[in-house]
Amino acid sequence: MSVLVVALLAILIILSIRERMRLAGVRNKAWDVSEISTPSPLSQALTGLVGTAGGIYLSLVLLFTFLGLQLPERVYLGEVQIEPLAVVSIALAIVQPFILKLFQLKRRI
Repeated sequence: MSVLVVALLAILIILSIRERMRLAGVRNKAWDVSEISTPSPLSQALTGLVGTAGGIYLSLVLLFTFLGLQLPERVYLGEVQIEPLAVVSIALAIVQPFILKLFQLKRRI
């Protein structure tokens, strides 16, 4: 069961990174032809994913602290230990580019 969860998570992360790379390519139509080394689309997408998840995580920690809500530090799913806020933040960061794409498609209609 835990192998299936890890495999599903890996697939979702890969799809999210691929969508972030596509969105970044659409935004950056102008090509920079400088000879300075530039980051690859994959590294930019991965940095965006981790940065978004980190921002969401910090916001959730501040919200729960402000509201005085207590969450368990770790939740056990079989043999895997996870931190609930970290899982929620990475899940929201993974689906964020797909939700953005839905909004863009809705705006076109």
